[in-house]
Amino acid sequence: MKIYLILSVINIHSMRFARFFLLFLCLNVFHSLSAQNSQDSLYMRMHYTKEEKMIKMRDGISLFTSIYIPTDLSKKHPIIMVRTPYSCRPYGVEKFAELYNTYHKYYLRAGYIIVFQDVRGRFMSEGVFEDIRPFITNKKSSKDIDEASDTYDTVDWLVNNVANNNGNVGIMGISYPGFYATMAALSGHPALKAVSPQAPVTDWFRGDDFHHNGAFALMDAFNFYRSFGVPRPKPLKQYAAVKSKFSEDSYDFMLKAGALSDIKKNYFGDSLQFMNDMYAHPDLDKFWADRNPLPHLNDIKPAVMVVGGLFDAEDCYGAWNTFKTLESQSSSSDNMLVMGPWYHGNWGGRGDGASIGNVKFGQKTAEWYQNEMEIPFFFFFLEDSPNKMVGGKVNVFITGENNWHKFETWPPSGSRPYKLYLTSENGLSQNATLAKAAGSDSYISDPAHPVPYRSDIGWHRTREYMLDDQRFTSQRTDVLTYQSDILEEDLTAIGPVIADLFVKLSTTDADFVVKIIDVFPDDFKEYASDKVPMGGYQMLVRGEIMRGRYRNSFSDPEGFKPGKDDRVKFNLPDIAHNFRKGHRIMVQIQSSWFPLFDRNPQQFVNIYTCKQSDFVKSKVEVLRDKLHPSSIEFLIK
Repeated sequence: MKIYLILSVINIHSMRFARFFLLFLCLNVFHSLSAQNSQDSLYMRMHYTKEEKMIKMRDGISLFTSIYIPTDLSKKHPIIMVRTPYSCRPYGVEKFAELYNTYHKYYLRAGYIIVFQDVRGRFMSEGVFEDIRPFITNKKSSKDIDEASDTYDTVDWLVNNVANNNGNVGIMGISYPGFYATMAALSGHPALKAVSPQAPVTDWFRGDDFHHNGAFALMDAFNFYRSFGVPRPKPLKQYAAVKSKFSEDSYDFMLKAGALSDIKKNYFGDSLQFMNDMYAHPDLDKFWADRNPLPHLNDIKPAVMVVGGLFDAEDCYGAWNTFKTLESQSSSSDNMLVMGPWYHGNWGGRGDGASIGNVKFGQKTAEWYQNEMEIPFFFFFLEDSPNKMVGGKVNVFITGENNWHKFETWPPSGSRPYKLYLTSENGLSQNATLAKAAGSDSYISDPAHPVPYRSDIGWHRTREYMLDDQRFTSQRTDVLTYQSDILEEDLTAIGPVIADLFVKLSTTDADFVVKIIDVFPDDFKEYASDKVPMGGYQMLVRGEIMRGRYRNSFSDPEGFKPGKDDRVKFNLPDIAHNFRKGHRIMVQIQSSWFPLFDRNPQQFVNIYTCKQSDFVKSKVEVLRDKLHPSSIEFLIK
């Protein structure tokens, strides 16, 4: 109000002064923020000391560990740790991590001991790094090491060597560090009281990061491993040299790069071990099974709070399935789940969680999570705090409605099935009778002209594509689009989604991409944050790919018989979305999603070794009749 009054009395001929005044005001705001950061930084340096230790593991390998210790000797302090393959920089006892610039400053003000550790074989730690190192159930000697044993040895050293700790340890991590948090829960150390795997890397073949239902996530694998996978011959403090990006247009570049065999030969060679492993294990074999932690999540002792994003393009699968497995295999444990309207890591200091792209959520969901869920979780279990947590067992943000909900189970008790059949004239209907009318729809899937995953041009995989407007694909002839009637009342879809397609191919293989879309009314009056009109917007709620050869088994793929009826039934990641009255539900079906995922040659050949000449067009027919009732099913509450 004061600013408005001052500006309102400025003569129109004095706009130069007005511009000067606004600049002065902005500089003062910036100065105030800088002063606050400086104050928080000063607080950390006045109240903390930093130590760097090489902590020896049971097999003699030492891991580099940064420890921030409160100077307050009047009480004992809990320990919170993050184990990471991404470096615990900055290195040097005089250099402090900028925790004071994030919500983690509240842990500092509460006097927590903060620990970061480079995992085995990464950055300044000794040893050999192994991606998603398998868990060893029965360790017979000190040579049998895994990430759980490294966690145990580290926790044991900390509680016995760091002064004034209270004997309670918590571990958290997002993404790859989320995997190390999951493995920490398997360590069995009695001092470990609380663990939070957040968007945890879990199953790199079925649903996380580099494969979805066996389809290779080309963009993420290409960009991640050209930096992360560079060999580290000795401990170092910086990332190894990385090749620059190759084109501004990822679609054009990846298309010209050719088959996967050409991409590996021309851009990676044999220098990246895990890239070699992915190419050598095209199916779900022992290599992938050994690296899945879910079968081992039994009788977990620490409290576990799993966190994930509804629109996480990388590890949405890991969050949902880690919690479901804990509930199934370790139901006596203190298990919690938080799923918000977030992209990857959005809740952990990357934005306020109020929107993604054009879609707004009406509140700062990330800040709510930090203040009401994560911090109270660790305070409660590490301090024996008498304060209760505000969250329930299951805490899910339902988009569309834009509210948090608490449940005791997931899916929520009382949920009931809701099935939509594909019908004639591109319709979706609950009426099974309509689906019995003989008919089918078809398109030509051409690997030379795959369906793009985004409407514009860019190099990096966007996080916004998870909610992008899908009108650009509705216009393509190689995408089937089905739409419901206008909804007469709100409909909340909640829990897993099942795509059940009856198909016929002209070739021996194809991929199937199914997308669930919320179609806004044409006269929708709200606007996106950047004033984008949302009338007619086709918001992607959930999309997933299925490599057809794995329709019956991920470990024993089989080709299709050209011209013969077949069935492709698979799960999409869970959803929590309210389709509002006046909206429509849309389903799209296509056979490519490029370059998000690699192109299927549409022949039953090894996709990792085949040639560009092996790629052929395929006629894909989706059947919808009495014997072939293709449908989409989810739960509603």
